Amino acid sequence: MSASSADSLDLLVSGPVFFDIVFTGLPTAPRAGTEVWATGMGSAPGGIANLAVAAARLGLRTGLAAGFGDDAYADWLWTVLGEQEGVDLTPSRRYRRWHTSVTVSMALNGDRAMVTHGHQDPEPPAELLAGAPPARAVVAELSGTARGTEPWWRAAAEAGTLVFADAAWDPSETWDPGHLELLNGCHAFTPNVVEALAYTRADTPLQAARALSAHVPLVVVTLGAEGALAVDAASGEEAQVEALQVDAIDATGAGDVFAAALVTGTLQGWALEQRLRFATLCASLAVQHFGGSLAAPGWGDIADWWAATVAAARTGDRAARATADHYEFLTDALPGHALARVRRAEATMARLSDAEGANATRPAPTLRER
Repeated sequence: MSASSADSLDLLVSGPVFFDIVFTGLPTAPRAGTEVWATGMGSAPGGIANLAVAAARLGLRTGLAAGFGDDAYADWLWTVLGEQEGVDLTPSRRYRRWHTSVTVSMALNGDRAMVTHGHQDPEPPAELLAGAPPARAVVAELSGTARGTEPWWRAAAEAGTLVFADAAWDPSETWDPGHLELLNGCHAFTPNVVEALAYTRADTPLQAARALSAHVPLVVVTLGAEGALAVDAASGEEAQVEALQVDAIDATGAGDVFAAALVTGTLQGWALEQRLRFATLCASLAVQHFGGSLAAPGWGDIADWWAATVAAARTGDRAARATADHYEFLTDALPGHALARVRRAEATMARLSDAEGANATRPAPTLRER
């Protein structure tokens, strides 16, 4: 899976896709025997689709290798991802008599709780990726590979693809340090602070990042409301950035948006601190909307934020002036990107004609037997 072909992708991701229903504005968490009314609701592609949409909106040629069912949810997901968001679904497959996995996400107090129903994909990632286009980078979950088995991204790494490994939640909560052996060949590891501390048993996030840098060239630890920090083992450089102060309404998919932005900055060759700031900015813009994948910002959102920040700085606002100084690199980064508006999550599934254009025609995907 080298990236030498003219038809290569910037980013290839693989994993399960979910139909997400997100409730916001909950007065309290639901309890047994009660009913809670939410003031907001949105439907959006979820799971690995969060990352795929976020990357595509940042202009990366993004491919997705995933299994899709043959139900109405799958029809909608296929259209939104492939036609509305421009994700390359060539490596993906659809299966007969297999239904879409569904997640209900409840946003509350800056975090979220989720309930999911679904089944394991009919085929492993290696089967889907066999015919995938070459890619400059891939994102993979560390905990999705059993110890003693060869991870699907190993061949890609050996061919020169940059592998960004995400920890993902460990349901057993054992955080076996032996899993870190899977980082061999990866370019970066991007755990959150809970995962980094759990894997290393370190006392501080920076100590955890330094310990993890023995396994992988680049370690990025997300700190939630405290921002993010990184250790570049190759250069010895360390960087930490603060979070932007925003009114967050839904954290669903924020980590995926951060990862997509980090990949974008890496492929652009930006400095370490610039990559961290850009990823933090994109995640901060996303949490101000609900709907996971469809909350991800496009370059138009970034341009609007930058214009507002510069305008505030010119009025003498000291905080805005400091922020503008930190993000001055956007002056060079913004030109050349499409600044069109992006679509947000809606309370119900949009009509297919809304997503693909009233006069658009859509070829029916091939359905495979499970």
